[in-house]
Amino acid sequence: MKNEEAQYTRSAELRELLQDRILILDGAMGTMIQRLKLSEAHYRGERFKEVHRSVQGNNELLSLSNPSVIQDIHESYLESGVDILETNTFGATRIAQEDYKMADLAYEMNLASAQLARRACDKYSTPQHKRYVFGALGPTPKTASISPEVNDPGARNVDFEELRASYYEQVSALLQGGVDGLIVETIFDTLNAKAALFAIEECFEKTHERLPLIISGTVTDASGRILSGQTVSAFWYSVKHAKPLAVGLNCALGAALMRPYLYELSKVAQDTFISCYPNAGLPNPMSETGFDETPADTSRLLHEFAKEGLLNIVGGCCGTTPEHLFEIKKYVSQEIPRRMGV
Repeated sequence: MKNEEAQYTRSAELRELLQDRILILDGAMGTMIQRLKLSEAHYRGERFKEVHRSVQGNNELLSLSNPSVIQDIHESYLESGVDILETNTFGATRIAQEDYKMADLAYEMNLASAQLARRACDKYSTPQHKRYVFGALGPTPKTASISPEVNDPGARNVDFEELRASYYEQVSALLQGGVDGLIVETIFDTLNAKAALFAIEECFEKTHERLPLIISGTVTDASGRILSGQTVSAFWYSVKHAKPLAVGLNCALGAALMRPYLYELSKVAQDTFISCYPNAGLPNPMSETGFDETPADTSRLLHEFAKEGLLNIVGGCCGTTPEHLFEIKKYVSQEIPRRMGV
């Protein structure tokens, strides 16, 4: 079954848009939060000021404790011209929030984050330029395929059912919050991703909704494999049953080193659109964003991908800012999007 056969109940027009132009995805929420150098008090806000443990670094908590911070970041990306805005929910699963002993807030975090992004997109949308909210599902800090114990390869600290239940709760809240689509991103363990995809399908069946879905893996080194061992081609064949609107790569290597793997994915995933949102180069602790590429560098590299007909959705991951996205949009939007089946 080809992806175009899926009937979306929200944002069905995205298929037509992707055939006409390259859409711009936003940049790094974490990078923008780090720029602000928020204190423990900022993360706690009034609601959590009496919590007896550190919550600094829990970026998803800011949607509840200091929502204006997240709202401002969303609006800064929208002002740069992005088409798709991700929710502040990368680590908002029950499993991830357990690190802060805040697992019971997971549903509320996702609901509030979706509503924040929805309000920002509605504020900036016009009849000529609609903006879309995609609910972000991150990989969780636990992996179903890889042992956390060096001396025990068979050990696991999470199973498929725990992952499925955690993602189901997250997706349910995102749908209630009004997202236009979902993005399962930074996939380094395909089994974790399969649990997310299973939960998404469960939510779709229960709610009688079906939203556009982007699936994005991450190649961790020059071997061209994701961390759990699959090549880019094998990764695609493992997730294509979900019939995503787009499949792609993000994070990890930066655009310069991502090129061969994007080519590989473009060759095998011919009946879907392709996304790419790399880090702003390699880590560089001396730079303001923590990564070594300037907006001009990143936009030049991604413009080359666009000229070669490799892309339908492009954006940025770690180290990318509204300044990067402004430059990317300026050049990439001039190009013809990748045609499905090519």
